[in-house]
Amino acid sequence: MDTAQKVLTFVAISLTVLFLVVGLQVFLIILDLRKAIKRLNAILEDAILGGGLIRPDKLTGVLEMLRKSKKIESHGEI
Repeated sequence: MDTAQKVLTFVAISLTVLFLVVGLQVFLIILDLRKAIKRLNAILEDAILGGGLIRPDKLTGVLEMLRKSKKIESHGEI
């Protein structure tokens, strides 16, 4: 085997191993991101629907105020 062939074989094997490791790391990062998004979704559902920090009636009041573009000072006045 020629020296150039040995070097090319070594480089090909090294890059294959490197890409496998990088691919595994990307896969693990995506799994962690998925878990974090599920956890955030559960927290937000509990906060909005479970009577936690944010109640739906308060949210609709704020949304109506923003939709009608009233200022806070004039809200409630005729």
